[in-house]
Order: sequence, then structure tokens, then C-alpha cells
Amino acid sequence: MSSKLQKGGGRFQGINLLLCENPLPPLEEAQRAAESELPFSNSYTEPYSAPLRRVLAQRIGVPERLIHLNAGSELILRQLFDRLGKRVHLLTPTYPLFPEIAKGYTETRLLPENDFRFNLQELKIPEGTTLAVIVNPNNPNGGTFDMGPLPALLARYSQTFFLVDEAFIGMGGDSVAHLVPEYPNLLVTRTFSKAESLAGLRIGYAVLPDVLADDLNNHNDAYPLTRPSQAAALATLQNEEKICHRVTTLRAWTRQLSEDLRALGVRTFPSEGYFFLADFAPHDAEVLSARLKERNILVRPLNDKCLGEGYMRITTSVPENNAQFLAALRELL
Repeated sequence: MSSKLQKGGGRFQGINLLLCENPLPPLEEAQRAAESELPFSNSYTEPYSAPLRRVLAQRIGVPERLIHLNAGSELILRQLFDRLGKRVHLLTPTYPLFPEIAKGYTETRLLPENDFRFNLQELKIPEGTTLAVIVNPNNPNGGTFDMGPLPALLARYSQTFFLVDEAFIGMGGDSVAHLVPEYPNLLVTRTFSKAESLAGLRIGYAVLPDVLADDLNNHNDAYPLTRPSQAAALATLQNEEKICHRVTTLRAWTRQLSEDLRALGVRTFPSEGYFFLADFAPHDAEVLSARLKERNILVRPLNDKCLGEGYMRITTSVPENNAQFLAALRELL
């Protein structure tokens, strides 16, 4: 399924397990901060969202110059692929945007028999690769990589840029953003859309080597974020302990949903996120998702020919919605 077909929009009147959206609303502190800025929406924010850049740089431990902000991480990823995506190497299955926006790509397959785990020490990058992409935690399966081998990879393939997409780093895994100043070929992208529940406010950022950061910042809108978006992001950062508590809740809901599916005879795979892969074979995930849609339940069939027709990515919802989803499945399986 192409990324365009996965787009949300509006407010679906049903149970939406299709997208990797956090089922919890923004923190109340973030909502209040965003609302407090609405009366001042006739005025621009500080150029380049300087207050948020400053806080992010301090939290990560990098120079402020290396932070690039924009209206959602997808826009940043497109900017990076426009510059560096001539020959891309992917660990697949992966975020479906990447195969779409790469000018050409090779791949290392993550295998279901290994629960989609992979030792990065074994990663081989083809000669001439301009950009290698590691998604940690990975989408669509939610597993994490041991990033210990990364410095050796950066040194071994010094002519290749490595992009580590940390969209879900708030859910699990070890960040490498603090390493960017040490390695001129390391790029890290992040978003406030996932663990922080701010997808609708469009706040993405990257930690980039100085030359690339200067390029993107000098060719960017001087006011990349709205006043409410910037305020919500700053308020969320000031309440990280609450985000951590919510992550614990989301993981519990995800584990329970995965266990309930296994009780129905569905194979599920380990995940650190609030989503996971499930194999409904011998059922066809495309057919199953269509029948669920008739019941106002949206899910995402993976449509990965290498894996088979039964694979589906499931995003957890709140427990009552998960219960309705399971009840519908019991009728269909």
C-alpha cells in the first residue's frame, strides 16, 4: 500500500487502527499552551522557531545550529531524499514513504523467522549507495535495533550518508542523535507526532551535520511552525515524565491486544511501539480489512509480496475499541 493511501484526514467515525497515530490526545498542558497562542496568531513566531530549537539542542546535547525544524518530519524526509536519495539502501519492510521517494533503492530484508530482528554488524551497503536508512524502532513491525555497531558502519562507509529515523524513539530504543556532531555522514530525524500525540500540529525536526543543516535552514521558511504548534511542543517537553507514563500504558494495551490476537490463532510479532505486525494467514489481509471496514473499523494490510497476503499492521486503540475490533474478528476468522 502506498503512503498516499494510508493518509488520514478528518475525523473518522469508527475505530481507526490504520495509521500509526497515538490513540491518546495531547497532554492537557500542550492543549492549554496551544490555545493560549491562538489570540496572537496574527503575529509570526520567532524566526526559525528559535525557542524550540534551543530547547531541543539542549536536551539532545548538540549545537543549536544542527537542529532543523519543519512542519512534520515527512517534509524533512522529502528534503533529505531530494538531496541524497539517488541510490538508497533500505532495511525492509520499512516506512512505505521511503521506497516512493528514493530515486532508486536496494534492500536488506528483515525476516519473520527472526521476528524481524537484525544485527547491524551484518549490514552490507552496496557500493555507490548515497543514503542508507535505519528506522529505529522500525515501522511497520515496531522492533528496535542495537545501535552499538553504528559508529563502525559510519566509519566503514564514510562516503554514504546514514539516516536514522527515530520517529518512534519515544516508545523504545536507544537514540543516536547526540552522535551527529562526531560523524559528518549521520542524520537523525524525529517527530512530535508519535509518543507526544501531536500529529495534527505537524512538528518534525532533524539533527544534521553542519553543512546539511545550514543548507536546509537557509532554504527553509523562516517561520516553519505555527504559534500553537511551537507552544504545544515546548509544553510537552516540559512534561516528559507524563509522556513516559503514557508510553507505559500504551505498551500494556499493545501487549494485551497482541496476546488476544494470538488467542484467536493469529501470529503476532514483538514490538516496542503501540503497533505491531500480525499474520492472519491463511486469511487474506486485504479481504479481511475490507470486511472490517464494513463494520467501521480501519486496519492496514501490509501488501508486502515477500511476506505473503496475511500480513497486517495493527495500531492499538483504547481498550474499549480494541475489544470491539476483537469481537469483529471473532465473527470473521
